[in-house]
Amino acid sequence: MIQEAGLGGAAAGTQDYLGPKMGLGGERGGRRGGLGVWFQTKGEGSVKGEETDFVGTAVLPSHIQPSLPPPQGSLRSHISSLVYATPTDTLNDITEDKKSFPIRHGLIRKHGRIRMFTTYRDAHIYIFPHWVLDMISRNERMDSISEDVVGMWAKAGWQDGLGDKLGLRDIFSVPEEKDGEDGSHSSGLVEDDLDLGSMTTTGTSDLRSGGVPMDTSTTSFATRVSKSLMQQPSLNPKLIVPPILAYIHPSEPTAPLIRRVDTAALLLSISLRLAKLESIEEVGKPASSPFAHAHKVAHPSGIAQRCTVTKADCLLGENVSVEEKCVVKESVIGANCMIKTGARLTR
Repeated sequence: MIQEAGLGGAAAGTQDYLGPKMGLGGERGGRRGGLGVWFQTKGEGSVKGEETDFVGTAVLPSHIQPSLPPPQGSLRSHISSLVYATPTDTLNDITEDKKSFPIRHGLIRKHGRIRMFTTYRDAHIYIFPHWVLDMISRNERMDSISEDVVGMWAKAGWQDGLGDKLGLRDIFSVPEEKDGEDGSHSSGLVEDDLDLGSMTTTGTSDLRSGGVPMDTSTTSFATRVSKSLMQQPSLNPKLIVPPILAYIHPSEPTAPLIRRVDTAALLLSISLRLAKLESIEEVGKPASSPFAHAHKVAHPSGIAQRCTVTKADCLLGENVSVEEKCVVKESVIGANCMIKTGARLTR
């Protein structure tokens, strides 16, 4: 996000932007982008019938890709450009209605290599710039963040005209800041035009222009060329849409836990998974998981002598009492509960 969220020239941006390098308005240069998170629903801890999303990603643009390999444990190797995102239910409705899955030619022209995922789910974890709020307020039909906002934003990056329909040109065309008392936004100094992105040693730049965008405003024409044939600047230049990136969480068993819990079955699955973690009491704070509880049984005095509670896969909250001849296995019991004599609890 350092590449996307700094000032105008704080990192390598698109080579088509000729505005101030150190001022506001990075959105017009394809910066101030966003990030979403998706996780794998299959494998360990999977739940039958869990909702999924259809996600399409492409390789990062050249000005975002680092020239040096990311360090071990870095998330950059799992980040890519998001080009398509929709719930699987919506995708099924489209394919059922059209008897196929239509793909626009603009997507193939913009991205020649696309990866499509069908078993991942939107974690509802986003990093958005402030201008996204303006886009939502201008489009009253946007009801869902994951389907409408993220999905339409991803399409606007390659579908011509969609950004204008969403009002992005008007959002990005904010009036320039005048010199104020602080002079921090538009001071008129030489520093405002410094292109720090071309000086970076960890990113790539345009070798044809030496890393500096070419200024075509001073292009001269031969005297024999008629003025009517001279290329006039376009009244509506091409809209540059800031990218929305996708973090595809790895599915290895050793990867950190990311889950979205919104059904009873998912709550049970995640609760039992957390119950199997070793408590802080058993392994100590440094070696314990961030999700580990302090004690497997918070109130040991409430447990009768003649009962069975498997601590390896159970969690018992505060003020829980378990009477004699009870059997508790693979269960999570909240605070202030009473398990009467002879009860058997499993999952």
